[in-house]
Amino acid sequence: MDLAAVQTVPAAEQRIQASLRVDTPYASEPFNGSLILAKPTPQEFRAYEGTRWRDTAPVVVRDTLVNSLRQSGAYTNVITDTNPAQAELTLVTELSAFHSETPESGPQVVIELHLQMVHNRSRASLCTRTERVVEPASGTSVDQIVEAFGTAGSDLAARVIEWATRCEYPSRLRPSPETDPPRQP
Repeated sequence: MDLAAVQTVPAAEQRIQASLRVDTPYASEPFNGSLILAKPTPQEFRAYEGTRWRDTAPVVVRDTLVNSLRQSGAYTNVITDTNPAQAELTLVTELSAFHSETPESGPQVVIELHLQMVHNRSRASLCTRTERVVEPASGTSVDQIVEAFGTAGSDLAARVIEWATRCEYPSRLRPSPETDPPRQP
C-alpha cells in the first residue's frame, strides 16, 4: 500500500535559490518497517494482517515529501538521499509516530515528524520544528485507515512546505524580486 498522492500542492510564492536533499527519516522500531501499525493501547503496537506499505514507512514519508516539494516549485531542485548530486540544503527528519489508534473519539491516524533544515556548507541548522498530524478515519478497516493516512500525509506535506520556505536562509539563497518574481496562481 502507498499513501495517496497529494492532490493539491500550494505553489511557492518565490523559489529558494538552492537545491534541497530530502533524507529518509530516521526511525526506530516499530516505525522503521513496512507494517501498517495500530496502537490499541498506550504500551502496545500491532500490525494489520495481510497488508504492508510498499516500502518502509520512512521511505513512504520521504517520497511523499519529495513529490510535494517538487510540485510546489519552492526549490530549484529537490533530490533524495539516494541521489549522488550535491545540494546546498538537506532536510533531516525523524519519524516518531506513524500508526492508527482508537481513542474514545473514534479511529484516527497519527504521523509525527521532527524536521531540521541544514545548510550543507556550514552544517548550520537553519530551522527546526516538530509536526504532528492527527487525522480521523471513517472506520477501522485497512482501507479506511490507509485513506486517513493519505489525508494525513497530504496535510503533513503542506505544513512542511510552508515551514521550509520560511526558514532563515543565507542571503544568497533567498529569492530577489529582480531574479525571481512572485508566481501567479
